[in-house]
Amino acid sequence: MKTMKKILILLVLTTLFLIGCETTTRNTIVNINTATKSELMTLNGIAEVKAQEIIDYRSKNGPFETIEDIMKVKGIGKATFEDIKTRIVVVDPVVETEEVVVE
Repeated sequence: MKTMKKILILLVLTTLFLIGCETTTRNTIVNINTATKSELMTLNGIAEVKAQEIIDYRSKNGPFETIEDIMKVKGIGKATFEDIKTRIVVVDPVVETEEVVVE
């Protein structure tokens, strides 16, 4: 009986941990200019094929300039954009820095 109780407690704790991990993943901000396929797949409505299409579009056309530009990817329309717009950002993958000269 004690063994069953321990197993049940372990099962409940594991489930709570996994739910916490999923919630954290589903609430993170995704830079659509640098995101991996798996990072893109954390967005609502973006499965493996669509994530790859975003990466392919980015490779062919360069970085997105605005978050709305993601709607230029075939199959991502206004409804999908509305679902993901609060979780995506556009940050240029190449950040230029000024050279500082000390005289």
